[in-house]
Amino acid sequence: MSRIAEAFKKGKAFIPFITGGDPDMESTEEILYALRDGGADLIEIGIPFSDPIAEGPVIEAASERALKAGCTTDMLFELVSRIRQNIQIPILFMTYYNPVFVYGAQRFTERCVQCGIDGLIVPDLPFEEREELLEPCATSGLELISLIAPTSQERIANIAESSSGFLYCVSSLGVTGVRGSLGNSARFMIDEVRKTSDIPCAVGFGVSTPEQARDISAYADGIIVGSAIVRIIEEHGSDSAEYVKSYVSSMKEAMNR
Repeated sequence: MSRIAEAFKKGKAFIPFITGGDPDMESTEEILYALRDGGADLIEIGIPFSDPIAEGPVIEAASERALKAGCTTDMLFELVSRIRQNIQIPILFMTYYNPVFVYGAQRFTERCVQCGIDGLIVPDLPFEEREELLEPCATSGLELISLIAPTSQERIANIAESSSGFLYCVSSLGVTGVRGSLGNSARFMIDEVRKTSDIPCAVGFGVSTPEQARDISAYADGIIVGSAIVRIIEEHGSDSAEYVKSYVSSMKEAMNR
């Protein structure tokens, strides 16, 4: 059983997202340990990119800060390799396809496995075009995480049947960012998934408060939170670790109520 599957077997999974290299590599390492200590079940690290089309202003600004600070993909590979002996929970890379293409898909996936990455999330790679990355992922032993959105509709069943790891359920249309209300789209998508598959479903895009975490946990297998955490890092910079840990703990506690 993969580490990702094991994480979801333990109960409702809290999946925090941070942008690698924001505000700097040393702080990113401290924050990763804070995520673990706060109760994260999986960790998603974003590879900073100059044109993050799925991101709202908070994560877009984080990418800009990380790139300005000199963060590179190779530096993130080295960081994950360094922390892997101390962090046993699954670690995922969220990346746009361009950095993978430039690196070379086979070489990129092999480096992921070598350093201890468990899976990839590539938001700008359509499900129907994923074969070019799916094969090197399968060869390397990486899980390629699929996304479904409110617009997926009749494609949901096909995506659910053909996916591994877990499904990333995009709660609402638009880019990432904190939202006051998430509506019922995610619940509808998960109901559709359950008609054909028992793959775990994690809800992201807009989740930020303990109340939302508690409510979504009633029907989802996991919750993904990015912008709310990245905003804490933006506010506190190199002193973010303890604030991030406290936030993660509050979200995880709400999920378990």
